[in-house]
Amino acid sequence: MPAPDSSALLQVRDLTIAFPHATVVHGINFDIAAGETLALVGESGCGKSITAFALMRLLPPTARIAGGRVMFDGADLAAASPRALRDIRGRRISLILQEPMTSLNPVLTVGYQVAEVLRRHERLSAPAARHRVVELFDLVGIPDPGRRYDEFPHHFSGGMRQRVMIAMAVACNPQLIIADEPTTALDVTIQAQVLDLLDRLRHQLGMALLLITHDLNVVAQWADRVAVMYAGRIMEEAPAATFFAQPMHPYAQGLLAASVDHDGQRHYTTDRLTEIPGSVRSAASEPGCPFAPRCPLVQPACREAPIPPLQVADGRRVSCILARGAGDTSSDRIIREGRDVAAFG
Repeated sequence: MPAPDSSALLQVRDLTIAFPHATVVHGINFDIAAGETLALVGESGCGKSITAFALMRLLPPTARIAGGRVMFDGADLAAASPRALRDIRGRRISLILQEPMTSLNPVLTVGYQVAEVLRRHERLSAPAARHRVVELFDLVGIPDPGRRYDEFPHHFSGGMRQRVMIAMAVACNPQLIIADEPTTALDVTIQAQVLDLLDRLRHQLGMALLLITHDLNVVAQWADRVAVMYAGRIMEEAPAATFFAQPMHPYAQGLLAASVDHDGQRHYTTDRLTEIPGSVRSAASEPGCPFAPRCPLVQPACREAPIPPLQVADGRRVSCILARGAGDTSSDRIIREGRDVAAFG
């Protein structure tokens, strides 16, 4: 387990999440510093979203935190009382989901729903809350905010609904925003506008951001650091620039090999994308590295027990036995061996 970082706003240590018959997240560790963006990357079903809900103690009834700590500004959220959590959610930590239409109440005006957050946490009067919401709508780029306060969610486009959700998330100037695939339901142009807005607000308001995504192009443009998740475990964590320049875990190398435009060089390419043979292993299946059945560099020890994260440089950890110096984990070696790496869909 990594040593505690007293400067980190959020410290996740050995977080394990389980359903009645399966453990889906296995002892993961990561930190988020004040004001930074950490991207949690992985395929659908790898455990990203359930991790986000666990951080805020919003797991479904059949799931539970089976072990570990979630330290936020010195307090363990995994052990916090319901009352303490109600004071933290929305005020100090906010959540933005990927589909705003299902997050907004269709029979209440959007302005009323954002004002509710301010009345609950800031104890504002109705007129003061309305004034503040109009300011927030203007801040996030909603035109004619005074008029649109009284409109319903179905009057807004997908991109504008997501701006409403961002206004709600930043209403109380939280220290941390968790954005779970916030642009999945939007077209590419609107995606960029929403992510630019989040990044601008992060700098302007001094917030930290946990950005959950499967899109490496998003990570390359907006993240400070990246953590790659596979089958309920974090395979690699590194500063974003370092990660894209030299990924170390074979799975991370596979993701980059399948990315069309993470480096700005392969957009509209006619080259055939490489792919990882096999399929994703269940997070609850046999022991060993979960990527071992598909890894082109697998060693016998990889099948015996999970590989713990190894600190290979400042701010960089890799859960790969070859990262210990026993072999070459560069992308060049994978290419030389003629192996297919990388399908990431």
